[in-house]
Formats: sequence, C-alpha cells, structure tokens
Amino acid sequence: MSERKVLNKYYPPDFDPSKLPKLKLSKERQYVIRTMAPFNMRCKTCGEYIYKGKKFNSRKETCQDQTYLGLRIFRFYIKCPRCLAEITFKTDLENCDYEMEHGATRNFEAVRLAEKQAEQEQKEKDDEIASNPMMVLEKRTKDSRMEMERLEQLEELRDINARHASLDHSNVLTFHMEYEKQLQKLQDDEDEKFIKLVTLTNAGFSLDIIIMHIAGVCSSSSH
Repeated sequence: MSERKVLNKYYPPDFDPSKLPKLKLSKERQYVIRTMAPFNMRCKTCGEYIYKGKKFNSRKETCQDQTYLGLRIFRFYIKCPRCLAEITFKTDLENCDYEMEHGATRNFEAVRLAEKQAEQEQKEKDDEIASNPMMVLEKRTKDSRMEMERLEQLEELRDINARHASLDHSNVLTFHMEYEKQLQKLQDDEDEKFIKLVTLTNAGFSLDIIIMHIAGVCSSSSH
C-alpha cells in the first residue's frame, strides 16, 4: 500500500529516456471519461427516462469526417442504466448544443424548436428587408423616429433629475411642518366650536343666540 503512494520513483544511473518505446496511438482511439447527460432523453429500447445531469462512464471519440469551422466534433457513447443499450450523441457547435444520434430520443424540445423557428423567421424578415429598398427606407425612418423618442425621454429624465437635485430638503421639511401645524390649529378650532355648540344646546339657549355667540367668538379669535 505504501509503495503506490510515493511521489518519487527510483531511476537507475544508466536510465536513458530516449530508449523508451513510443506509443503509436490511433487517431480514432476512444477515451473513457466521466460525463453527464446534456439533455433529457428516453431510451428507445426500454423506455427509461434519463434526466439531464445524470452521470455516466462514457467513451469519447473524435468524429474524423465532421468539423465545424475547423473545430473538431466529439461523439459520446453511454449506456442506458436500465437495459444497458448503447446511446450516442455528439456536440453541435453550430447551435452551441448537443445532437442526439441514436439509441434514445430527446425530450422537451418545444422551447428549443420555438427559439429556432423565431430565429429563422427573423432571418427571413431581415433578408426580405435587405432585398426591398422601400422596406429598408421604412425601417430606417422607423429607427430614426424611435431614436428621437428615446432622446426626448432622456432629456425629460435629465430635467426631472435636475429639479430634484436643486430641491432643498430642509425647506421641504419646514414647509411640511408648518402645514401640519395649520391643520392642527384648524382642527382644534373646529373641536372648540363643536364643544360650545353642545354646551349651549344643553343649557337651553335658542339657535339664533348660539349662532351669534359662535360668530362673535370666531371674530374675536380671528382678531
């Protein structure tokens, strides 16, 4: 057990690394790696569902006859965890995704297909606009109008920010406190009038005398 854990190996004095035989490995060799399922899939043999992210001991090889912009495309071999049927998929560099080859079917492709269709429609629309001079002029006019609207909105936001920047918060607080004091004073006057009205009514005075008394009190308090 201790021998396989050492970091330093013994090299004899007459050791010559140039005499070591070179391994002639094939270009089509396969590597055993640990990988995860790149998408949800279902086995065609037994119907087992394989969820995205499930880990496998897979074999990786390079597709010799397939490249994309000079980049190599890799193929992966995994086995179904239930029936041990072989499933293969490869990298799809054009769409930044993986492509299912055989052994299983990919699930939940609705979103990917919808995005692909939207991209295709946008591309067709751009090609149509590029081939029609009137549509190019209309698009240019629409873009300039939208740019003017954005500039107007930006100017409006700058004006609002400038007004807020020049606003003195201490003056605003002082004005608010004075306003609250005036409201409280008016409320106190209304309460005092109501109390006097109730008191005089209970004392048996007539309505005209009560009104004249309240009016005289109000005029004196205003002076």
